[in-house]
Amino acid sequence: MLKQSIFSTVALAALLFSSAHAAPKATMTKPDFTKGDPIPEGANHDWTLGATGTRGWMYSEKLCTVDARQISITKVDPKSPADGKLAVGDVILGVGGKPFSYDPRTEFGKALTAAEASDGLLKLTRWGKGNSDEVVIHEIVLKLPVLGTYSKTAPYKCEKSKKILDAGCEALAARIANDPNYARQSPIPRSLNALALLASGDPKYMELIKKEADWAKGFSADSMATWYYGYVMMFLAEYTMATGDASAMAGLERLAMEASTGQSNVGSWGHKFATPDGRLYGYGMMNAPGVTLTNGLVLAKLAGVKKPELDLAIERSTKLLRFYKGKGSIPYGDHSPWIQNHDDNGKNGMAAVLFNLLGETQEAEYFSRMSLACHGSERDTGHTGNFWNMTWAIPGVAQSGPQATGAWMQEFGAWSFDLARRWDGTFIHQGPPEMTKDKTGGWDTTGAYLLAYAMPRKAIALTGKRPSNIPQLDEKSAQAIIIEGRGWSNKDRNSAYDAFTDDQLLERLGSWSPIVRDRAAMALARKKSIPVEKLIELLDSKNLFARYGACDAIGSQKAAAAVPALVKTLKHEDMWLRIKAAEALGKIGDPGMVALPEILTMLAKGATPSDPRAMEQRFLSSVVFGQMLKKSIDGVDRALLQKAIEAGLKNQDGRARSEVAGVYSKYKFEEIEPLLPAIYEAVDKPAPSGEMFAAGVRLAGLNLLAKNKIREGLPQIIKVMDIQSWGKADRIPRCLDALEAYGPAAKSILPDLRQLEQDLIKHGEAKNLKVHADRLTAILAKIESSTETVELRGLNK
Repeated sequence: MLKQSIFSTVALAALLFSSAHAAPKATMTKPDFTKGDPIPEGANHDWTLGATGTRGWMYSEKLCTVDARQISITKVDPKSPADGKLAVGDVILGVGGKPFSYDPRTEFGKALTAAEASDGLLKLTRWGKGNSDEVVIHEIVLKLPVLGTYSKTAPYKCEKSKKILDAGCEALAARIANDPNYARQSPIPRSLNALALLASGDPKYMELIKKEADWAKGFSADSMATWYYGYVMMFLAEYTMATGDASAMAGLERLAMEASTGQSNVGSWGHKFATPDGRLYGYGMMNAPGVTLTNGLVLAKLAGVKKPELDLAIERSTKLLRFYKGKGSIPYGDHSPWIQNHDDNGKNGMAAVLFNLLGETQEAEYFSRMSLACHGSERDTGHTGNFWNMTWAIPGVAQSGPQATGAWMQEFGAWSFDLARRWDGTFIHQGPPEMTKDKTGGWDTTGAYLLAYAMPRKAIALTGKRPSNIPQLDEKSAQAIIIEGRGWSNKDRNSAYDAFTDDQLLERLGSWSPIVRDRAAMALARKKSIPVEKLIELLDSKNLFARYGACDAIGSQKAAAAVPALVKTLKHEDMWLRIKAAEALGKIGDPGMVALPEILTMLAKGATPSDPRAMEQRFLSSVVFGQMLKKSIDGVDRALLQKAIEAGLKNQDGRARSEVAGVYSKYKFEEIEPLLPAIYEAVDKPAPSGEMFAAGVRLAGLNLLAKNKIREGLPQIIKVMDIQSWGKADRIPRCLDALEAYGPAAKSILPDLRQLEQDLIKHGEAKNLKVHADRLTAILAKIESSTETVELRGLNK
């Protein structure tokens, strides 16, 4: 029975048909709840539906909810606006008298914003069962509080933002004071919550804030410490500066010193603090905790911590991060700049705040503009979820001023923030549009959101007490940057750019945004309609960005005609342009090989005062050994190649070294013999960074030493195997291969090998490693029983 239908029969039929029959290609079929389909098993990610007091499930594919047309209600809070009007199992088919037509998540969020701006009435189209179990589709109206309209500069000069902040702080304070389980949550949201109350500037919360400071000053952690310390330090430092209470200084100094001395030798942090030799555990550098740790250290210094170790840690870290200015987003670890999105896990927002605190205008400006351009589907992404991307959005954007925050809120923040805000004024992490929960699912994000709304108060350094040092954007400029961030989703990465004309794409090759340049270059490669001559002309443009873009486009198209111009560009004073030109030459293939001698000469230079970490060498190693010499080294000047290899094997980055090692197998022994000392050193001394890939060069060198029976390689077998460290599952069998290659010659290290055998048998992961232990036992038996004599070579023989 159909009651109070607000759709025409045709519209309703089309809606239900599309839901049931237009399922996209995905890992699971899109359910039709009007046909009795359940929420798919394992797809347990539902959403807070704003101030309605409900949560609902929407279909998603590739981090997008654009194919969903229904919201299945999964929870209704008692005494909330939806209590008595919606029930678990009800299905929302539309808002405002219209069926969902493009993305129910966005449409619902925008309807919330509109209702709160007018009369508070939210009209929903509900499908469900009536009192007699008959199916009904009818319109219901929920009454929400009227908060007003977001201003054009929200959260600045915005009454709605002020109301949200005040109500949220009241609710947050009540939870901190009354929830017996509050102390059990992660130190990250706990620190952010305390920061939000502090940022409100309201003295009535000071007693609670003081209690949180007492907790924070005694905080310590072994597991995942690097993730926590940055946020705890930021709170303690801000508390000390805002209140003048010196009681937290001892705890702040302790945390700052642990973080500073726990930094790696190259200035990075991983999941844990560094080993005593200054290297990172596991797979190495991670910028998500690293940038926040650096922010915490800078604030600790501003709060009065004076230690040379702290100054050195800040200097090292900012040296790492400064490199990414103008090149892309700060990546996961010690990797190439991330150019898929305008932010990656919020690290650009973190960096915008960091460099503004340090007074470094150009860096702060760049990372703030990148934050502003990251919205919509880009902002939904992130490794392990989008908590960091959402938390650091407004802090990063705000460095560019009120017009920037207003433009970002109008584009994305207003509806997404309103969708996340619960009816009691608190926030729970929404997570990205995935079918399963992310790693931070269920976190209390009230403080994270309220910090955004607290920006106008300027009560603490993180919310503007220390003014922005960068040029403030006007409305037109802010909107232009917003536009730069449109046209991409994880589900549809190309169609928006494919619709641009050739001239529009050429214009975008000169964008300030590396992400826009890359997207334009790929679109031009797909279209194949631009004469190469036009791209070659851009290599001489007065706009350096256009020259970068031209290199990207030429490389994407493998345009051999551009080789002479690219070779000329290798001489340019700008390092990034030289790298871009070399990368394009590598992609072009055989015609680009004429540049090999020049690129080898560049690679052999190594570190310089202007490039202390030899980043240019790192990228050139990938070009030379990953592309140009991947198949053969025939015809290559051996003396020049030797210098390049010896220099490349000293690079700080394990991946760069491993790229170089790819050439070993192309040498005859008599040719590579002069390189053995350098190869041995790269086996013996792990790269100080890039731990995830650092084993590659060590294993390749060990294989070479074993194959040619080099005496010094024998003890390296156990050292490289390193059965207690991450990645051992790959290292152990390859080290055993090397041991077998030495054969009876390994008798000289039998006692150490027997100890290794016992260590494998007694290992904490012995069950998983049994196959390797059994293989080692068999190899040792064969070695001991052999009467064969093997002659070993020395490195310098």
